[in-house]
Amino acid sequence: MTAALRVGPRSAVTLAAASCVGLLMFAWPLVLRPAAGTDRVDPPFVFLVLMPVVIGVVVVELTEGGMDSKALAMLGVLTAINGALRTLGAGTSGVELVFFVLVLAGRVFGPGFGFALGCTSLFASALLTGAVGPWLPFQMMCAAWIGMAAGLLPRRVTGRWEIAMLVVYGVAVAYLFGALMNLWSWPFLLGVEGADADGGTLAFVPGAPLLENLRSFALYTVATSTATWDTGRAVTNAVAIVVLGPAILATLRRAARRARFAPA
Repeated sequence: MTAALRVGPRSAVTLAAASCVGLLMFAWPLVLRPAAGTDRVDPPFVFLVLMPVVIGVVVVELTEGGMDSKALAMLGVLTAINGALRTLGAGTSGVELVFFVLVLAGRVFGPGFGFALGCTSLFASALLTGAVGPWLPFQMMCAAWIGMAAGLLPRRVTGRWEIAMLVVYGVAVAYLFGALMNLWSWPFLLGVEGADADGGTLAFVPGAPLLENLRSFALYTVATSTATWDTGRAVTNAVAIVVLGPAILATLRRAARRARFAPA
């Protein structure tokens, strides 16, 4: 594998720490304990400030002394392509073309490049589609994880088995993206309720046991996005990777060889 953006030991530690902090920010409804009787729970506003800071620190750490002009040009080209692709669907019925390119690029250029591309792609596409809001840093972190994990998939898998692996991965991350985005905004959008004797509520219950709130969240996610938006995203990823994946992988690998990126 050729790595357009090398991940050294210090960068790996930074990535791991940032991922842990980011995951905590997503899972805040399950971690924080608001007072019982609260009518509404807003996400801690400090998270809206910290998330872009965490992303910025990781990107700076990854690119410091490790991204040459060729890698920067490749990042810019793929960011522009992803931004343009997202405008074609803009999430309508879950049709989002931005993720399959991110998966393929992360696979070819490595986890560091995948993380950076996830951040820049979602940021650029948000500007193009007008989808800028408090959710954007969380979308950027999710996309960064998707690109990074794609670069960590087993390297020995090739040919049709590689495409099959990427299809399974693309479907899995489609549902995970939806679940994570639901998790951070769940109490904010749905409000909170008191404890329900039969456990039938979809809302966040302050002070309720963790498993009870997880059950409510699972029901909420299935009811609001799993069968619609997330499934549309999963189908889009699978079809795009099967139809376009082999050609795009070959093109990206040819570009990587010509650019002579360092081996990972």
